[in-house]
Amino acid sequence: EPIEVEQPTMSITMGVNKSPFAGKSGAKLLTGRNIRDRLAKELEVNVAMRVEDTEDGDTVLVSGRGLLHLTVLIETMRREGFELMIGPPTVIEKEIDGERMEPFETVDIDLPEEYSGAAISLLNERKGSMLEMSAVTNEGQVSIQYEVPARGMAGVKSKLLSASRGLAVMSSTFLGYKPYAGDFGGRDRGNLLSFETGTATPFSIMKTQDRGAFFTSPGDEVYEDQIVGVHAKTGDLKVNICKAKQLTNMRSSGADEKSTCTPAMQLTLEDA
Repeated sequence: EPIEVEQPTMSITMGVNKSPFAGKSGAKLLTGRNIRDRLAKELEVNVAMRVEDTEDGDTVLVSGRGLLHLTVLIETMRREGFELMIGPPTVIEKEIDGERMEPFETVDIDLPEEYSGAAISLLNERKGSMLEMSAVTNEGQVSIQYEVPARGMAGVKSKLLSASRGLAVMSSTFLGYKPYAGDFGGRDRGNLLSFETGTATPFSIMKTQDRGAFFTSPGDEVYEDQIVGVHAKTGDLKVNICKAKQLTNMRSSGADEKSTCTPAMQLTLEDA
């Protein structure tokens, strides 16, 4: 039988960068026409992808087979010199016989037995249901099979690798459409927002790093209200990370405490 092209299950918006730093990255391909032409070219070879216009003339809706499919396209375009603004991924739901349906995936995980509890709780939080779990092998490995809503798979890979010390192997395949699994908990922590436009300094990041985890390193340019990190508590908090140390005769440049900053979190496209 001929191979059937799988239908898209996830969509994101791609558009012209409208942030305060638009056009400053050195990228040459910035306009909506550039982006549309590139996506039209992509459709010739990428058969599982869909591109639709939105109400906003500067933005298009790109649908693909999942996060990895879309992530590869974004990263390829970024390396080709495109500057893009990307929206959050959303799953494509359908109504079948009057019932709300969403895409599900079958997830297979191989990992050492001592970390299996962490993997199980991670997928249970995301409305997954276990299909089977193998006995422990002589090497101490177990295999777990789950079915999970596609929207619950965003960011699972990096959390699973952290929980299993990098020893888990995960693969997922599209299972089909099933009834909507219900809402699951959103974020329990707020954002850290930049108080002003400027350059982040080691001095001010060191003073505020106990408020949460930063994405911003010293020397990075930031704009007012930019999200620069994750707050340790609920609710958003504005922090001033551009304040420089006052070098008066009371505070010498070196003899004072050395600025020791925790390294910034490295966000992959999938984490973001």
